[in-house]
Amino acid sequence: MYIVDSYSLAVVFCIITMLGWGSWANTLKMTPKKWEFPLYYWDYSIGLVLTTLLFGFTFGSSGDEGRSFVADLSQADFSALSSAFIGGVVFNLSNLLIVAATAIAGMAVAFPIAVGLALVIGVVINYIATPLGDPYLLFIGLALVVFAILVDTAAYKKLPQDKKGDQKKGIVISIISGILMGFFYRFVAASMTTNFATPDTGLLTPYSAMFVFAIGIFLSNFVFNTWFMYKPVTGRKVSYSDYFKIGTPKLHFIGILGGLIWCAAMEFNLMASEQAGFAISYGLGQGATMISAAWGVFVWKEFAAAPKGTNKLLAAMFALFIIGLALIVIARLN
Repeated sequence: MYIVDSYSLAVVFCIITMLGWGSWANTLKMTPKKWEFPLYYWDYSIGLVLTTLLFGFTFGSSGDEGRSFVADLSQADFSALSSAFIGGVVFNLSNLLIVAATAIAGMAVAFPIAVGLALVIGVVINYIATPLGDPYLLFIGLALVVFAILVDTAAYKKLPQDKKGDQKKGIVISIISGILMGFFYRFVAASMTTNFATPDTGLLTPYSAMFVFAIGIFLSNFVFNTWFMYKPVTGRKVSYSDYFKIGTPKLHFIGILGGLIWCAAMEFNLMASEQAGFAISYGLGQGATMISAAWGVFVWKEFAAAPKGTNKLLAAMFALFIIGLALIVIARLN
């Protein structure tokens, strides 16, 4: 299997994660209104599984170190497999909620609140489990991210809203999503060995852990996504027949592409985790918050109708995120 052998390369991989996690939701924005997000999400989850197989049979099956993808899966014990699977289930519910929040409030709001909150929770619990890096720099960086989330929320409240209930709903759903998302990564990390070259017996390596994780997402979709189809948080109710009646090859491709982008980013993140440590690897990847906010502000113009002075709040949000993420990177160098 391919193994990242330096911290500098691990940081590059985490930056790729940041870009991917912050950009995949653009594929949702590219779909028409008739294609409600639960329909999109079926293709997204299919894209996740396909991407894990692609990585497993390429990166995960090359090189002389570690265990190959198939061999690694076959030797894993139940606790490792169940931990990665549960991580997929927890992530799936949180991700469905953030997609719903994006549909209600936009990328520039849903992602900074949900993913920013997940960043704080995820880094704390992963650092407690595997304490790598300077805790002072790490947690000062996190504090700045928290301030960035609060600033973003303040900017969102300045937007003109026809329905105050929708405004509150978007923020509440984002918060619930962020809390759940903060815990999924620990389940995946717990299933993995921390030495990829000579992996521990019974534990998984990044490529096999991601495959089990994606299966957890796909199978739990039959519970969670079915609920969102028939009891939508936003939009109209849809059925399984709509997936085939309304869906076109282009629409299905867009959803699969979204899954590919997110999953490839997660694969790079886990590949980097041995050198960076789970807390920093996850923390850097969740810089996606800033990337998604940038898409929402500069490309989708989600704050175009905001009153004068909102741009200063947005600039402060970006500055706080950048400084906070820089401190998280430096934390591993000390």
